[in-house]
Order: sequence, then structure tokens, then C-alpha cells
Amino acid sequence: MTRELPSAPQPPHRPIERTHHGDTVVDPYEWMRDKTDPEVIAHLEAENAYADARTAHLADLRTTLVDEFVGHTQETDLSVPVRRDDWWYITRTTAGDDYPAFTRVPDTGSLPQVEPGALLEGEQMLLDAQAEAAGAEFYSLGGLAPSPDHALLAYAVDTAGDERFTIRVKDIASGEILDEAVTDTGYGLAFSADQQWLFYARVDDAWRQHQIWRHRLGTSAQDDELVLEEPDERFMIGFDRSRDGSTLIIQAGSTSTTEAWLLDLTDPTAAPVPAGGRREGVDYGVEHAGDRLLVVHNDDVQGFALAQASLQDPTTWEDLLVAGEGERLLAVEAFASFVALELRSAGLAGVRLIPRAADGSLLVEQAADLTHGGELDTVELDTNPGWDSTTVRYQLTSMLTPTTVAERDVPSGETTVLRVTPVPKYDPELYVERREWATAEDGTAIPLSVVARKEVAADGTAPGYLYGYGSYEMSIDPSFVPTRLPLLDRGVVIAIAHVRGGGEMGRDWYDHGKMLEKKNSFSDFVAAAKHLTDSGLVAADRLSAEGRSAGGLLMGGIANLAPERFRAVIAGVPFVDTLTTILDPSLPLTVGEWEEWGDPLHDPAVYQYMKEYTPYENVQAADYPAIFASTSLNDTRVFFVEPAKWVARLRETVTSDQAARPILFRCEMVAGHGGRSGRYRKWEQRADEVAWLLDQLGATELL
Repeated sequence: MTRELPSAPQPPHRPIERTHHGDTVVDPYEWMRDKTDPEVIAHLEAENAYADARTAHLADLRTTLVDEFVGHTQETDLSVPVRRDDWWYITRTTAGDDYPAFTRVPDTGSLPQVEPGALLEGEQMLLDAQAEAAGAEFYSLGGLAPSPDHALLAYAVDTAGDERFTIRVKDIASGEILDEAVTDTGYGLAFSADQQWLFYARVDDAWRQHQIWRHRLGTSAQDDELVLEEPDERFMIGFDRSRDGSTLIIQAGSTSTTEAWLLDLTDPTAAPVPAGGRREGVDYGVEHAGDRLLVVHNDDVQGFALAQASLQDPTTWEDLLVAGEGERLLAVEAFASFVALELRSAGLAGVRLIPRAADGSLLVEQAADLTHGGELDTVELDTNPGWDSTTVRYQLTSMLTPTTVAERDVPSGETTVLRVTPVPKYDPELYVERREWATAEDGTAIPLSVVARKEVAADGTAPGYLYGYGSYEMSIDPSFVPTRLPLLDRGVVIAIAHVRGGGEMGRDWYDHGKMLEKKNSFSDFVAAAKHLTDSGLVAADRLSAEGRSAGGLLMGGIANLAPERFRAVIAGVPFVDTLTTILDPSLPLTVGEWEEWGDPLHDPAVYQYMKEYTPYENVQAADYPAIFASTSLNDTRVFFVEPAKWVARLRETVTSDQAARPILFRCEMVAGHGGRSGRYRKWEQRADEVAWLLDQLGATELL
């Protein structure tokens, strides 16, 4: 019996014109930008109803997938305890609970032997997020900070999804909320040394974090004091507390330039002191190392260098270590007896340990890398709050290696594995992972990380899934994602395309995928798709793709550039109306984005280049892949209107059979950029997408 398909929503045309550089664009759907308009809300609800109807036949598969997601998760679990002064801090999860509990136990001289679901003697509840979230459709923590004496806990809560937080300070012993006067904040929390003051950040109307404030506990927020304001709209500002607790490190940054200040936390009402200055194009990060500053910078160094500076003259840098061939130095963390340098080498994330001499100087010649030898190993620092620690914790993962927390004793070089994340019903011997290389249009070798079941033959018949991002120098490193297992177990070959615009291969990789070279990101992804099919790893008619946020721009770009190469595309919170957004400096983040995409408002060359690739304006009358777009009404980073407009234009333009290749759109009505909150609700949301994808690929049955 043939299923009767409902009609897709199609909003009316209400043309709005915009003219730039002599070019007039008529936009029929820009009127949908106002989320307070009842007609807009009605349209979004109609889209959700249509998506429900078009995926109703997948209800059993969605349920099965959620069961598989849960089945690969140890629901009642806990983190490795982290020592902060005289306490061990623990994060616990409980079966059936969406949100974790944060607890602690006194330090008795060794790592506590903890078990899932079993509280230790003397274990104290700091924050029960499940109880806090009761009755809220959305709940997200934007920060969690114990006071220096560990008597107080400050935390930030968002219950709308717009990433604007209310700060609460509670007395840990009594559980009493002592202060919740500060609302509508950005990210960041830090106590002064005497814990009378709490530092936080505010955002402006364009959602740019532009101010640092201090709040005296127990007083009205109206009495709060402005510490520092960043007037340049290209820059966002944030802060962190130094590991030794002495200093608040404030950093303002644009895409290409940074500036830092230091504030003495023992004198919290003092003005911050400049630490490095601001020079156009110089990107640097500062770490307070007790007796000196450490700086990772790109001043006349393409791959960045590690330098030191005196506290008295922080603008004069002495290089200690310059990135080698194929390396990119990322950041440094300082401890009393060593430093840990995060870097990229040969496309993979790693950590280099450098001992310190008795006088605090760095013994660079004794540097040693943390390695485990895997072809797709990702090694990154874990939480390490102890200034005097002689060990460093790090995380190891790959596409087949569950997150592993290990600890290296720096003096001896001995490594101890503290925990491998349990993954029930998972046998890594059933799968194989490897690095592949595609060839881009200009001959550049594009790395791919690939994983599949061992029995899946490279005979050109397998379904495939290709993920990409490619912006902001962000790297999508190989990592273990349990929700990928149901795809692998249905024979899907999974790959990550490490395209230009990301940071996988260093700063040069990023530079050649931004501004007037942004199209490289799209053509690199298409080259990766071609490699998968030409090599026989994936069937030419069974390849899917996914990208989210700026990766959603990538999805819109490749759908226009090479629609014939993809059977189905998932575009999550997609930045697909790129030109409209970047032309409007009143919108969140736009001015700061001009260093990423270029400034089309003032530069006609940038305007023309962006108009050639922006997905919304380049939809063609051609056969397209099936498309599943998703967004959230309260997303501040990518407004819901972008995918709403894109989907409307796709439906009225493409020539493909939308009965077989539907164009679906979901809008979460109470959520943010990351979608729903809570792990079970996130699993349900992901099962909705994965079920649709598997159905489109003809891969709904387990091998």
C-alpha cells in the first residue's frame, strides 16, 4: 500500500530588497526573521508537523536507535576524581537522569577508589543538576567554580538556550544560595583570592562578550564594577584564573589578533595590567608561570613559537621553542616543575612536556611527547588544577579508542592509565580505522579519518557517511563517538574530511580556507567524497554528508557544488544565509566575523566572492540530495531564519523527486545552538536524524 504523503509547508513570498555595490537582491523570505511573529511560529510548527509526518514510518527505528545509544553507555558512571587542594572533585551520572551530579570527598593522601552509584564516606553533594533542572525544558551550565577556600560554589545557568546565564553562589555546607543577583551574563567565573568578589563577563546586543565585571558577593548587581571593556567590535573578551590562583588572565581576541592583561587576585579592585599589547595580526596566548609569563605566539612565526617574558616587562618575548616542520603550537599550561605544550603535528593533536629547572627556567632540550602510536590518536590535556603536581593528566582517543584518561609522571616518564570510558556491547576488534588522503582540485592532499566494520569490502557497494566542518581553525579530530556505532554496525563507512579552513594541518591550512579562499573548503570536501567512491570504499549512490553550524555552510556549499555526489545531507543549525548575515553588523557576531569571511559590506570583491558561494543564494534547478535541516528557535549563533529560508528556496527550486528525496526541517522551540539539553533528549534528537539518514541510504538493518 502506497503511503500518502503530506504537502510540504511553503511560506509566501514577501519580497524585501537590499542593494550593495550596485547589486540588488530580492529576498522573498527575509520576513521570517522575527521569532515573535505568530505567523513565523505557525510556519515553524507546520515544518515540525511535516517532518513528523514524513518520518512517521521510522518510529520503530528511532526507538531501536535510542536503545542502542543507551546500550553503548554506562548510564550510572563517574569521572576520575580531580584533586583541588584538599578535596577530590567528582562528576557522577545516574541511569534515567539527564544531568549529572557534582560531588567531592576530602583528600586522604591518594586517589579515591570510587565506584559508579556508590557514594564514598564523607562525599558531599555540590550541585545536583538533575534536581536543579526539574521543570525546565532546557538546562545548561555555563561555568562551575569553587572558591579558593572551597566553602562556596559559583555556577552559571541557562534555561532558554540563548547562552545568557544567571550566576548563583551557594554555601556548600548548608546548600543555601547566598547570591543570585547577577543575570544575563556570558561565559567565565572566577573568585578573588579573598573570595569577596566574583568576576564575570557581559555580552552586548550583538552577543559579543565585550566586558569583564566584578561583583561583590551579597550586594546588588547595580553596584558591580566594570573591570575592562573591549570597544573594538571585532574582538571578544574572556578570562581565566591562573593555576596558582594568583592572577586573573584576561584576553581579548579577534580572528587574527589578540591582547592580554593581568589582574592580581589578591588586589581584586586594582586595574588590570597590560601583558603583551596589541599588534595587528599577532595572535598570542599568555600563561602565568609563577615567576614569569609564557607566551605562544605567531609574531613572524607561521607555526607559532613558545616564548617567555618577565612579569616586569611582559611585552618583550624571548623565544624558547619554534614549531618544527608540519607543527602548530596551540597553547601552554604551566606547573611549578614543568610545562605542558599542546600542539598539532602531522595533522594530529598531541602534548609535549618540558621540565623546569630549579630556577624555573624551561629545559627545552629535555622535551618529550606523549604518544601511543596509533595512526589516528588524538592526545589532549585533561583537567590539571594542581600547581605543584609532578604528574599531568591527559586524554587519549581515536575513532576506535574510547576516551582514556591517563597520567604521566614527568620526572620518571612513567604512564598510568586511570580510566578507559566503559562502552558496553562494543568490541573494537570488529572494526578498522585508518588515514586516507584525497587529492584536491589544486593538488593539495586532504586527510580523511576513516572507520568501518572489518567485513565491509571496498567493492563500491557500501553506504557511507562523510563529516566536515572547515572554519575558524577548528579541528575535527578523530575521536570515539558511541552514537556512531549503530551506523557502523549497519555497514556504513564513516569518514571525517579534514578540509582547509580548519586547523588540522596548521595555521597555513586555515589561511587557505578562509576569506577569498573559502571555496577551498567546499571543493576539498567534494574531493574527499570523490576519493571515497573512486576507491570503492563507498557506493557512488549511497554517500551521505553531515556538517553543523559553519559545517552547515559547508553542507549548503557542497549541495550546490556537487549535488550528484550525495544521496542525503544533514545540516545542523546551518549557517546557510551567509551573505545576508555578514552584511548586517547589527546581527550577533557579524563584525568579528569579517576577519573570517571578509567584509562584504565595504569590499565589493568580498561581496562578489561570497555571493558566488553562499548556499541560500546559489540553489540550482538540479537534482539534489535529500536534506534534513535542523535548528533551534533560541540559537544566538546561527538564527533559525537561515535554514528556514534555505529550505523554502530548496523546495521551490530543485528538480529532484521530493517524494523520494525529501527536504525536511525541524526547529526545536526551546533549545540553543547545541540542540536539546539532557543526554536522553539529545539521544532522541540524534536518533531522529540517524534514522532518517539510514532510511535514505537503505541501511536500516544490522549486519
